Amino acid sequence: MANPSAVPPASLPRRGAGVLLGCATALLGSLYFLVTGAALGAFLLWPRTRPHALRVLMAGAHRLAGLERLRRTVFFGDRFPEGYRADGHRILRCLAVHCFAGLLCTVVLGLLGLGAVLAGVLVAGVVRGGLGRGELLTQAVLGGVLLFLDVQGLRSLAALDARAVRECFGPSERELLQRRIEALAASRAAVVRAVDAERRRIERDLHDGVQQRLVALGMLLGRARRSRDPERADALLLQAHEESRDVLTELREVAWRVYPSALDSLGLREALGGVAERCALPLRLRYEVGAPLPRPVETAAYFVVSEAVTNAAKHSGATAVEVRVALAGGRLAVRVEDDGRGGADPSGSGLAGLRGRVGALDGVLHIDSPLGGPTRLSAELPCA
Repeated sequence: MANPSAVPPASLPRRGAGVLLGCATALLGSLYFLVTGAALGAFLLWPRTRPHALRVLMAGAHRLAGLERLRRTVFFGDRFPEGYRADGHRILRCLAVHCFAGLLCTVVLGLLGLGAVLAGVLVAGVVRGGLGRGELLTQAVLGGVLLFLDVQGLRSLAALDARAVRECFGPSERELLQRRIEALAASRAAVVRAVDAERRRIERDLHDGVQQRLVALGMLLGRARRSRDPERADALLLQAHEESRDVLTELREVAWRVYPSALDSLGLREALGGVAERCALPLRLRYEVGAPLPRPVETAAYFVVSEAVTNAAKHSGATAVEVRVALAGGRLAVRVEDDGRGGADPSGSGLAGLRGRVGALDGVLHIDSPLGGPTRLSAELPCA
C-alpha cells in the first residue's frame, strides 16, 4: 500500500488543486465509460467479441488509472511500489469509486460556491440594514451547519478517493496481511532451524570438547591412583588439576553460548563486556543506550554481537573488531565491523540463524562482506 507518510505532506493549496483536478478527471472518466459503454455494449454482451471489447475498454482504463496515479503523486505526495501491477477488476473498481467520489465532490463544491454567493448577499443585506437580528442569526446558524456538512463531505470523499487509488496501485490490506503471515511463518521456521542448529553445535562442543577432556581427566586420575611412585603420582595429579581447570573453562564457554547469565543479572552492556573480554581480537565497544530494553531485544542483540565477533575471530583473519550498539527512534541498532578479508556467506548456518532470530522480532539484518573486506554486520530491532 502507498505510504504517504514516507514523504513530506503536500501543502494545502497543492492538495486543493489536486482535488479540483480530481473532479475534472472524474468527469472525464465518466464520459469515457458512457461513450465507450454505449459503443461497445453489444460487443461486451456477445461472448465471441467480449475479449476484444474488454481489451479496448481496458486500454483507456489503464490510461485513466495512470493519470490518477500521477495526480496522487504530484499533488498529494503519495508513493507507490514501482513493480506492483493491479489487475483489471481492481482498476475498474478504482475508477468507478473515483468517478462517483469526483462527481459528488463537484456537487459539494458547487454547493459551497452557492453558499459563498448567498453569504455575500447576506453581508450586503446586513450592510444595507435590511435584515433583522433574528433573521441574521437564523441565516448564520443555517449557513454554519451547511458549511460544516460540506467540509466534512469533502474530507470524506477525498479520503474515499485516496483509499481507492492506494489500494489499486499498492498491495491491499488482504495482501499485506497475507505477506505478514508468510513472513511470520518463514521467521518461525528460521528460528526452529536456528535452535536445532544451536543444539547440534552444543552437542558437538560437549562431545568433542568437554567429554574428551573429562575422559582424559579420568584417565589421569586413574593412572595417578595406580602409580606406586609418589613423585609420578604427584605429577599426574598436577596435570589432572590443570585439566580440570580447562574443563571448567570450556564448560563455562559452552554455557555462555547457550545463554549468558549476565543478561539476567547485569544487563546487555555487561554481557557484551564479557564478549569483549573473551574475544581473541582487540574489540572496541560503543554502547549508546540510555533506556531499558525489552528482554527479547537484549537477547537477540547479544547473540548478534557474539556470533559476529566469533566469526571474525575464527574465519576473517581480522586484527580488530568494532561494535556499536545505539538506541534511536524506538529501534536498537547493532553494528559489528572487522578489518578481515571479507567474503562472509550470508546463507551460512550461523548468519542464517541470526537472520531468523532478528526476523522473529520484526527486525532486519544486513550483511556487507565484499572480498578483501571489511565485513559489516548491522541489525535493527524494534523496541516497542
